[in-house]
This record gives sequence, C-alpha cells and structure tokens, in this order.
Amino acid sequence: MSEWMAVARASLIAARKYSESVRLAVAGVVAPRGTVDPALLAREQHRVHGFAWIAASIAALEATLDWAVRAEAAGRFGAAEELVLRIGFGEYLAQIASGLPMSANEVVRPSAFGTEAEARAFAAHPATARLLAEGNCAGTRAALAALLADGVRPDESLGDDALDQVRDQLRAFTANAITPHAHQWHLADALIPDAVIAEMAALGVFGVCIPEAHGGLGLGKLAMAVVSEELSRGWICAGSLGTRSEIAGELIAENGTPEQKAKYLPRIADGSCLPTAVFTEPDTGSDLAAVRTRGERQGDGSWQVTGAKTWITHAARADLMTMLVRTNPAVPGYAGLSMLLAEKTRGTDGAPFPDAGIEGSEIEVLGYRGMKEYALGLDGFAVAADGLLGGAEGQGFKQLMRTFEGARIQTAARAVGVAWNAFDLALDYALGRKQFGHALTEFPRVADKLALMAAEIVMARELTYAAGRAKDSGARCDIEAGMAKLLGARTAWSAADNAVQIHGGNGYALEYPISRVLCDARILNIFEGAAEIQAQVIGRGLLAGQRQAAAA
Repeated sequence: MSEWMAVARASLIAARKYSESVRLAVAGVVAPRGTVDPALLAREQHRVHGFAWIAASIAALEATLDWAVRAEAAGRFGAAEELVLRIGFGEYLAQIASGLPMSANEVVRPSAFGTEAEARAFAAHPATARLLAEGNCAGTRAALAALLADGVRPDESLGDDALDQVRDQLRAFTANAITPHAHQWHLADALIPDAVIAEMAALGVFGVCIPEAHGGLGLGKLAMAVVSEELSRGWICAGSLGTRSEIAGELIAENGTPEQKAKYLPRIADGSCLPTAVFTEPDTGSDLAAVRTRGERQGDGSWQVTGAKTWITHAARADLMTMLVRTNPAVPGYAGLSMLLAEKTRGTDGAPFPDAGIEGSEIEVLGYRGMKEYALGLDGFAVAADGLLGGAEGQGFKQLMRTFEGARIQTAARAVGVAWNAFDLALDYALGRKQFGHALTEFPRVADKLALMAAEIVMARELTYAAGRAKDSGARCDIEAGMAKLLGARTAWSAADNAVQIHGGNGYALEYPISRVLCDARILNIFEGAAEIQAQVIGRGLLAGQRQAAAA
C-alpha cells in the first residue's frame, strides 16, 4: 500500500471516531429515551441532516480509498490517482472537521452538535492533519490540473472486462448519437427521436436489469449505473430514458404475476413498450401516503381511475403507466394504496393523449427536456382487470418502496454523468480560450476548479458504484443509495456551476451547451427524493440503528 493510502486509511479511522461522537450527540437530542422521537426528528433537521451529510462524506472517502486500493493492485495507481486521493481526502476531511455545505448557504459545523472539542481532536490527528495540510493544496491541484490538460484521466476500470466493455460501447454510442445533437434537441424542446430510442433498445439499455428469461440482459445495478452514467454524459435525458424502464421492470419482475411478467417484461426490454411512472400528485409531493387518486373496481373486474397526477415524465409517448392509486379509501395512509399497470395509446404531436378519460397539459421546464413533463387529469380512465400489480390490493406502496434503492442508484449515476459532461465542456473551453496571452488552464483559479471537479466526481462515482455493488449482493442498501444520490446531485450542480464560471459570459449564452447542463444539473437535487428527503432518510435510518453509521 502506498504512503498516501496508508495516511488516508488512518484518517478514516479518525473520521469514523468523530462521526460516532456526532451520532451520539444527535441521538441524545432526538432519541432521549433510546428510541427516535418523530417530533424531535422533525424539529432537529439541521442536526439530523448534518449528521447524514457527514456519514455520506465518510462513505465517499471509504469508496474512494477502495478504488485506490483496487487500482494499485491492478497496476493502475499513478500520479493522477494519487492526486485525486489526496485532494478528495483533504477537502472532505476539512469539511467534516470545520464546515460541511448541505446547500449553497447551509453549512453544518461542529457547533451544531456540540462536538467542537472532538472536531479539534479529529483535525489534530496526525493523518488528518497531514491531509489537511498536504492533501487539497495549491501544489496538488496544479499538478492534477496539468495532467488533466494533457489528457490524463483518473482510472475508471471496474476490474470486470464485461463491464468495461459495456462502458466502452455506451461511450462510443453516446459520442456518435447523443452528444452532437443534444443541445439542438434541448433548444428545440424536442423529444429524443424514435430512431435513437430504437438504437438504445438494440444496445439493451431498457433491459439491463430485466432477467434473461424475459428478454433482458440479466445484469445488475452496477451495470445499470455504468450505462446511465455514460448516456447522461452526453445528455441527462438519454440516461433518464432508462429510468422509467428500470422502475417498471423492477416493479413487475419483483411483484408481478407470471402473466404480467410474460406480457410486459420482454416488451419493456426490447423498447417496444415505453413505460412511465405515475406517482406524484399536485398536493402530495414526497408524501405518498396522501395520494388521493382513486382506482375503483368495476363489475367486470376492470378499474376506473379518477384524479390528478403531476410531473409525469414522457407521459405522452409512453405505452404503459405504472400508477399508484388509492383502491381502498376507507383505509388511510399507505395501506389503502395499490399499483396499477395501466396501458395507454402512444400519443402523437397532434393527439398526445388520444384515450378516453385522460388529458395532459405540458409543464414547460428549464432543462431535463427530451421527454417532456405533464400534469395529467384522469376521469374514469379504464384499466384492464389484470392491471392490478401482483393481483393484490393494498401493496402498492410496499411494491414501490422496493424500487427506490435501484432508482436512486440510477439517479446518482445520472448525476455523475452530468458532472462529467460539465467537466468535459469546462476543460475543452479552458484549453481553447486565451486571456492575456495564456490559456485559461494556466490560471490557478481555473485550474483549481478543474482539479476539484475531477476529484469530487471520482468520489461521487465510486460511492455510486459501491451502492450498486451492495444492491447486487442482495443487501438492503436504502441508506447507501440515498448517500450516493445525495452526494452525486451536489457534485453535479457544483461541477455545472463551476463550468459556467469558467466559460464566463459565454456560459450564460444559450448557444453554449454548458447552459443546458446547468439547467439539467439543477433537477438532480429534487427528483427521486429531494436532498432534504434523502438526508432525513439517511439520518433517521442511522440513528434508529437500521444500519451502523459510517463511524461504526
């Protein structure tokens, strides 16, 4: 093990010890009797979420060190990898010890937990102190930026030839079919062309995790993360096309009847059936227990759905809606919810929603275009008798919850792809743009941005891959998936924001692709569970002992 790996490992031990002191301090406030009090948990969100961010940051450090160890074992740990390790550890250790940004103006500090003395001891630990002084410093940032400008990239091998080939294949496809056209599609607010969707289907994008017996590739969430990352590196909407297939495929594969699996999974896998997720309602947001859209059983066994749904992505062109509805209004909360597999006619520009009982109005958005967002009005919309997922009422919320882990890992991967897109654009611009006779990459503040972007993207990527591996192992990983999504979304936004800054005024011009990437990056902190929801889930889970904190 290299010298800096040994230092990083020692600093992790100190970080875990400090995190445990934070956990105990927060638990003393929100669980004074040993069990988390929901009212106190809600009141103390700054502390609880701050602890979640610390735990997620330490998890990212752990994943980054694992990446470095694997790279060294394979003979791929060079100068760029060492610099990423030092910069990443130096920055995140500093944030944990002194102030960690949960958003642009919300910084959680040791004083929030009453752990100032413990934070000082952590910062004074020899390994931590060395990384604080020699990790993320001017010299390391300049050295990494110079390597990046010369075309060197930190190791990205997964140690699996098949997965590395998947990355290469998707990267080549994206470079040819997505990247050259993405900005034009965005500016025109146009749907991703059907021909491109067909090419993606031929590559297996929509069936990555669907079992081979049902026409899919039968791969795991790590493979899905790689596919999503590479597509999103060209355009987030290309990566997001697979999200709806991922959710629908997992819902049906895990919960469907044999007939439902046979009917839908092969068609989802080959792209002939494009699904969409219909969960959110205008007044509920993340509070799914408050879903009010009604699903009423008819005399012939079929269903009629009445209510309103919103923020439904790709709704007009979809063929199948996985729809969360209340089938038992007498039972409040989650227990009255069921999941319907609601078929619809694929719409056209002239008739986006041609079926009876459904209307849609487009929600115009800043970014994340290519599929379009809709508010749906349902008035007696017909669903076939065999459309109840699994043939069982009252299971909808439980069925949906099982998909959250995979969906959040996939979203974290999309965030990593968007962050790399921002980095690629920023570096290309900085190399080609001269000011005062020098390329922008020669100015320290620009070089600093590029180096920090690269280091943090690698950390977010490795945390996402770690969550994917955990999911593939069969372990419960809601906390790990939430951490990956939480950190990945912040990384994407930071990268896009810094890339715009490197572009200067041109970054604000619609003609430059970075303006699109900035808009696309902003949604990542909101959908698939807003950052505040992720932090609440992580903090609550760790404090309740559902999983040991990163400090354990």
